[in-house]
Amino acid sequence: MTITNILIGLTVLISMVAFSKESVMQNLMMNPYAIKNKQQYYRFLTSGFIHGNHFHLLVNMFSFYFFGTAMENVFYYLFGNKGSYYFVALYLLAIIVSDLPTYFKQKNNAAYNSLGASGGVAAMIFAFIIFMPLQRICLYIALCIPGFIFGVAYIAYSYYQGRKSQDHINHDAHLYGSLFGLLFCIIVNPACIPNFIAQIGGWISSF
Repeated sequence: MTITNILIGLTVLISMVAFSKESVMQNLMMNPYAIKNKQQYYRFLTSGFIHGNHFHLLVNMFSFYFFGTAMENVFYYLFGNKGSYYFVALYLLAIIVSDLPTYFKQKNNAAYNSLGASGGVAAMIFAFIIFMPLQRICLYIALCIPGFIFGVAYIAYSYYQGRKSQDHINHDAHLYGSLFGLLFCIIVNPACIPNFIAQIGGWISSF
């Protein structure tokens, strides 16, 4: 039983309970106004364990399974038995940190809510990219591109959509979760930077 599977199981369980009990959903989701005025700081974390619907849950957990499993192995390789602590720290801190910009932006808006593990999943994807930038990431199964190209496009898209704010998706959580994933890996393993550059350089020189 991997830590990735444990986190997925816990997320599915809590999300399923929230689907059937609206009060649970309301009490756990990210509501900046409630955090500010009622000091319900737990929402920064609990919002990452509930989802808006079954499809939202499926997409996040499907992505987390593949990238989380890969990064769990990377951290075990780098840090031995302590790798599990780094892995859990990356995921949980990313969920919290990715919501901080939204908190400061929406803290006076009582009607604003968001939920989902997207910040943590984005951090895991970008941790994967910093270590394995040439591994292909597939969009809708059909379009597969090197991870570092996907990363650039993803950050640009998240930034653009976050500025528009015309849908109900928290693109800021995607953006800052991604950036946190990169920063976390650079801090705990600075060698990933020259390794990343060397891999990209080799890819460019192959043309």
